[in-house]
Amino acid sequence: MRPSSSFPYQRSAPAAHTSIRTAQGAADFLRASDKMASLLPTVARMTALQKDCAAILPDMFNACAVLQFESDHLVFSIPNAALAAKLKQKLPNLQVALLKRGWQVSSIRLKVQVGQHVEKSIPSRQLKLPAQALSALEALGDTLEESPRNAALKAAIRIFTSRHRDTK
Repeated sequence: MRPSSSFPYQRSAPAAHTSIRTAQGAADFLRASDKMASLLPTVARMTALQKDCAAILPDMFNACAVLQFESDHLVFSIPNAALAAKLKQKLPNLQVALLKRGWQVSSIRLKVQVGQHVEKSIPSRQLKLPAQALSALEALGDTLEESPRNAALKAAIRIFTSRHRDTK
């Protein structure tokens, strides 16, 4: 696939990047043209501000994002009104902490954007049964009587044990 002349950056890595690689790819894209390169200082500033806010309020800021920071006015994107209400109570402390870190923030505004939920994914825990447990389940499936009532249970045991053996 040939990249178009208006987009000189071509993605060569798979879609599942780490955040560092994604940020590096975005920076490479912005450096590709003079007009886009002028955005790099703004991107760096917003990224630094996002990191500082997350460091100050880690429990609340995981789902929030910095939308805008102009003329000492800061605007956050919040995924829902409940989180906005909680964060609103902590805004004075956040503003003081940002001032201590060198950010000249005179006001902070929250903007609820329901579709903009920035939630960090939590990896699901995979149940790992020992080989002895899998063997016991297989033996149970083999010893069950062949009947219409047991057919679904036997099929479920067979599917479960085969899937679980494939994950090891």
